[in-house]
Order: sequence, then structure tokens, then C-alpha cells
Amino acid sequence: MMTVEEGRRPVLADVARVAGVSHQTVSRVVNGADHIRPATRDKVLAAIDELGYRPNTTARALVRGRSGIIGVVATAAVEFGTASIERTIELAASEAGFLATSVNLPELTPKAFARAAEHLRTLGVEAVVMVVGHDEALRLARAQTVGVPVVIAQGDLGEGAAGVGVDQVAGSRAATRHLLDLGHRAVVHVAGPLDWAEARARLEGWRATMHEAGLAAEDPLVGDWSSQSGYEAGLLLRDRPDVTGVVAANDQMALGVLRALHETGRRVPHDVSVVGFDDIPEAGYLLPPLTTVRQDFAAIGRRAVETVRHLVDGGSPEPAPLLVPELVVRESTAPPTRPRRTPA
Repeated sequence: MMTVEEGRRPVLADVARVAGVSHQTVSRVVNGADHIRPATRDKVLAAIDELGYRPNTTARALVRGRSGIIGVVATAAVEFGTASIERTIELAASEAGFLATSVNLPELTPKAFARAAEHLRTLGVEAVVMVVGHDEALRLARAQTVGVPVVIAQGDLGEGAAGVGVDQVAGSRAATRHLLDLGHRAVVHVAGPLDWAEARARLEGWRATMHEAGLAAEDPLVGDWSSQSGYEAGLLLRDRPDVTGVVAANDQMALGVLRALHETGRRVPHDVSVVGFDDIPEAGYLLPPLTTVRQDFAAIGRRAVETVRHLVDGGSPEPAPLLVPELVVRESTAPPTRPRRTPA
């Protein structure tokens, strides 16, 4: 293993020496340039990992006349998807040679957003990535001028904004279609709060798939993303023996549904099949392991940073194709069984 002198921070030349490539090649990899052979890129990245090299953002800023800083604005909510996207943007920014600084909005008010925007302007950020699926936060973002390019990650990507995200409708369709293909006909939806774009999209996917199958799509049971709200929705199914399938808008609410069904004597998946959304780390360890829809949060982070790079280099906002989520089938779903008969 090749190292640098003790106490000295690795520089580009050290990476070039270890990777066996030119200084210019290392610079191109660090700056995310195109047309680099995958094998060469892999050698450079391996050398970076070996040496613990980190781009000198300050030096790059002096050379380019830019700060090299990306601002990330997120709500203070603990919703899994929002937190995961914020984290992956920070990682992707670091890999691309940027420094990401995050501001979490403690409340969704014009004053709170104005303070966040002013803080980021003081830092001289080159762009801002908004990780806010809540309608009010998006409205505030569009109503105020930050002074630099703004990229929306998830949330409502309409109104000509530069944005990246996952096809929420397709994910919900896949979850609903999975239950219909298993033979379920009475499938209810536990929706997220309908002032979130993701919740509305997942509701739309469930409803459209039910209608296309010629089945009734009753009013959803609306929660607030929390396990508590999922539990309360699950309790409402106590008097609905006809319901054999549940599509929950996130895994936390699905977890609450599982608990409520257990307490009311309805077995999963024998009596009711349950599907979640997000594939939280605990999903595969629930009883039973949860069938869910997996979003590629790392890809969202990379795409957000790629869009930032394009915009700060003078490019125009271009609609990026939505990422297609993956249905992960586990033991919480199965074909419906015949109702258990009560002894005479």
C-alpha cells in the first residue's frame, strides 16, 4: 500500500501516482468529467479511497472563482424519504468535489425560509437543492428569490423547475397490481398527508390501478406518515372482513397497520396482505417481513448534484426522467385465503 508522508494531506499528484495515471486524468475524475473509461475511473476512485484524498474545495474555489458550496434545504420532519435524500445529496456532493451545507426548516413560514435563504446567500452557495415534499415548503421556495439555481429533489417537480425524483405513481401502481395479481379484490389505501406531493401521487397510482381492474377504490384512510396513524387506520379495518389487501403510503404506516391487525385477530398475510413504501432498513425484519416499494435514494442524490453542476456551468433546466422504483416482495403478501368459518 502506497502512502504519503506522515502528517501531509494527500494531493492530486499522490492519487495520480497510486492510480498510475496523469494528474489531468485524476482532476477529470474528481470533477465528474465525461468520456473517461470505466476501468480508469475505478482505478482513480480506488486510489482516492486508499489515500483518503479529499478535494481542496477552497483551492478549487479560488481557481474557478466560485465557492464550491451547495446549499441543501429540507424540512425538519423525520420522514424517512426526506432524511435519506438529504443524506445522499451530501454524499454525492462530496464525491463530486462540492461542499454541501444543510439548513432544516423548523417551521414552514415565509420568515423561516427567508432566514434559511439569507444564511445560504451569506455562504455564497452556487446552487440550492430543495428536499421538501410539502406543498407549503415548495410554495415558499418558488415565491422567494434565492439568487442562485434551485433544484427540487422529490416533491412537486412541475412549474418548470429543475428537479429529480422517483416515479411515485409507478411505485404505487406496482404495489397495487401485486395484490390484484395475487387475487385480492378489496384493497384499501392508507394514504400519507395529502398536502405532500408524494402522498397524492401514491394515492393516484392505487386509485388508477383499482379503476383499471374494474374494482371500487373507496376513499383512502389518511394518515400523517407515522406508525401511530397507520395503527389507527388499521383499527378501522376491524369491522371490514371483506378487505384482504392494504397498500400503505410508507413503511412506518404499514408497521402501524401490522400491529393493529395483530391486535384485532387478523393474520398477515393469511387474512390480510400488506404492502408498504420506501423499504426502510427494518422492513425485512418485521413479523412478517414487509413487502414494500424501494426507492433509489442514492441515485436521487447523484442526479441532484449532476443537475446542479449542469446549471452552475450555464446550462438550462431540463426535465430529467423519473427513476422507476422497485417492488420488493416479502412474506407480508400472499394470495387471499377463504374466510375462516365460525364453529356452529
